[in-house]
Amino acid sequence: MINPTEVKSLIRLLDDPDRGIYELVHEKLLSLGAGVIEHLESAWEQAFDPIQQERIPDLIHEIQFGIVKNDLKLWHQSGAFDLLQGILIVNRYQYPDLDEQKVINQIEAIKRDVWIQMMNEASPAEQIKLINHVFYNLYGFSGNINNHRDPQNSYISQVLETKKGNQISLAIIYSIIAQKLDVPVYGVNLPQHFILAYLDETMQSEFEGGILFYINAFNKGLIFGRRDVDIFLKQLNLKFDKQFYEPCSNTDIIKRVIRNLISAYEHLGSSEKVDELNELLEIME
Repeated sequence: MINPTEVKSLIRLLDDPDRGIYELVHEKLLSLGAGVIEHLESAWEQAFDPIQQERIPDLIHEIQFGIVKNDLKLWHQSGAFDLLQGILIVNRYQYPDLDEQKVINQIEAIKRDVWIQMMNEASPAEQIKLINHVFYNLYGFSGNINNHRDPQNSYISQVLETKKGNQISLAIIYSIIAQKLDVPVYGVNLPQHFILAYLDETMQSEFEGGILFYINAFNKGLIFGRRDVDIFLKQLNLKFDKQFYEPCSNTDIIKRVIRNLISAYEHLGSSEKVDELNELLEIME
């Protein structure tokens, strides 16, 4: 149990000019974890000392970042089965105070609107056409073409709010909704792009692996075939590689999201964020 009186006494010592005392206090508060955050926030609101005003937010971020690292490690080590959980952990890096139930409810609402219109006998192409209608026409999701390098494109809470995202964030939301409806749509880790595959091993497909067709979530759910992937890879001067055609793991998807964020923050010159995100990437390697 956290002793509020002890915590307040420790917080008061955060501006101690003696570096040794500060480091001891810092480590003690850090070890207490999430439970001290509300005490730190309250102290920061009342702080007049410039050293405290600087050190308290840094300490809060350090505690929250430690929680994100731990959550990501547990998710990864336990099999990374739930993609939504994985992307919410990444979201927590920038938005630690977000009400995650709101995100879950937004996804459930889109799923429900597709389900209401879904016919039991709908063919794979008809299923995708219906998801596309709800996702792009009714909800208005689209690729953020004007500001493609914005890190906000990679945070699911922001994509659900603005209805704009990059290739992978739109594909993640699209595939989570499809899978909740038992529509077998999974991510494919294509270089310089991220696409979706409709997987059905019970039907005749155009090549092994049971993939009927591909979907471009960034381009209004456009359906295309294997030859289009061939042409795309040829344009990039890349040789055939099975992984460019077949579904990837949830771990690979989250690693790609983190790499996108690293690239976005490098572009903005945010070196501290780049370093922290590289730490998250290392957990997944």
